[in-house]
Amino acid sequence: MLMESPYKRLTDSQWRFIKEILPVQRKRKHALREIVDAIRWILRLGSQWRNLPDSFPKWQLVYYYFRHWKADGTLERLNWQLNIKERTAEKEDTPSLLSIDSQSVKVAAFIQQDTGVDGNKKINGRKRHVIIDTLGLIWGVVVHAANLADGTMAQRVVDLLLGYLDRMKKILADEAYEKVFREWVTQNMLGVELEITANPL
Repeated sequence: MLMESPYKRLTDSQWRFIKEILPVQRKRKHALREIVDAIRWILRLGSQWRNLPDSFPKWQLVYYYFRHWKADGTLERLNWQLNIKERTAEKEDTPSLLSIDSQSVKVAAFIQQDTGVDGNKKINGRKRHVIIDTLGLIWGVVVHAANLADGTMAQRVVDLLLGYLDRMKKILADEAYEKVFREWVTQNMLGVELEITANPL
């Protein structure tokens, strides 16, 4: 069984890189490093915001920053810059080969927004649609209702990358992407090949 590593706060070297992307100039009651550590705790453990430990700033403040950074693209920029830094240490800064796939996830009974039934997997909930490179780094994510077709929604995932990943040459996907998504790739991604495979991720 694969054991996941426990949550750890940011090291000084990690924070030195991250703070270059965040607006750290203005003085605040709570350091942004504490806010980032708190957001990472939530994302790592999958807990509710209200269950954030007292060792972090109040959950309302942490949630405010999370919503704000999500809306203005800060979280996406941070992810991209971290991906580029990781890849540059190994090879080229952007990938030429990516893989796309989705996973249906059940939601709690009281959640109604953006939900639906995945007819193939008989799951009532949402889909996490991700595109990753050969190092397992995530370059795009879209969450949508589980009843929406993979081939159609894949366009939203990849559309976020157009104009940024200039080395992209091939996308691996399973047969659910064969018709609609292949046509979209042909029309919108000159020089990019869609390869259908049983195990894209």
